[in-house]
Amino acid sequence: MSKELLKVKDLHISAEDNTEILKGIDLTINKGEIHVIMGPNGSGKTTTANAIFNNPAYIDKKGQVIFDGEDITNLKTDEIARKGIFMSFQLPEEIPGISVSNFLKVAKGKITGKPIKIFEFKDELKKNMEELSIDPEYADRSLNVGFSGGEKKKNEILQMLTLNPKLAILDETDSGLDVDAIRTVSKGIEMFKNDENAVLIITHNTKILHSLKVDKVHILVDGKIVAEGDRDLANVIEQIGYSDYKS
Repeated sequence: MSKELLKVKDLHISAEDNTEILKGIDLTINKGEIHVIMGPNGSGKTTTANAIFNNPAYIDKKGQVIFDGEDITNLKTDEIARKGIFMSFQLPEEIPGISVSNFLKVAKGKITGKPIKIFEFKDELKKNMEELSIDPEYADRSLNVGFSGGEKKKNEILQMLTLNPKLAILDETDSGLDVDAIRTVSKGIEMFKNDENAVLIITHNTKILHSLKVDKVHILVDGKIVAEGDRDLANVIEQIGYSDYKS
């Protein structure tokens, strides 16, 4: 059985003004791996994640996205999510009137296509919230409303653990977090990861990587992957930045 989970082939993306953002991305992620895409602001990191999800905001898309052996290039975003891909966002949305618990319960039902066993769901949610040091009262609060930046990011990790996707894409999950919150997020990633799933972390710094075992680092500059390597490559970036990497 193939261990390949995600394969992106020669991906090109253009924005509404015809500006080319991605200029031929190739990326392969195997089951059981943690990959990192690093790059300066505006390099195309978030666009890469959105392109995997076939975000309709882009007017021109060329290339191919294969997930778990299936071509998902042109599937709708909700269909891609149901295939088993999860994405956390840089700026999580606030949804008044929808509690964290109800949101996760409905989302899990949509993803699995199966009735949710309420008591089992509540026990799992409670356990995960405890592990992530989230006040259990937050389960009854409106999703992200009044949450601090760190609480929103931890809530995204809670969603990942609850929905249990095959591939989790974490976009700037460490942005703006203090050291303790980053440790909590890293703990959630370790709780999630196993031999049958994978994680793609998108970031512009190395803070979240300090306590994670990373399999591969990809450096993205001006819409192209200009360098690839192991955890040591992230250490180099931490020392010298991106100025030596030209597309």
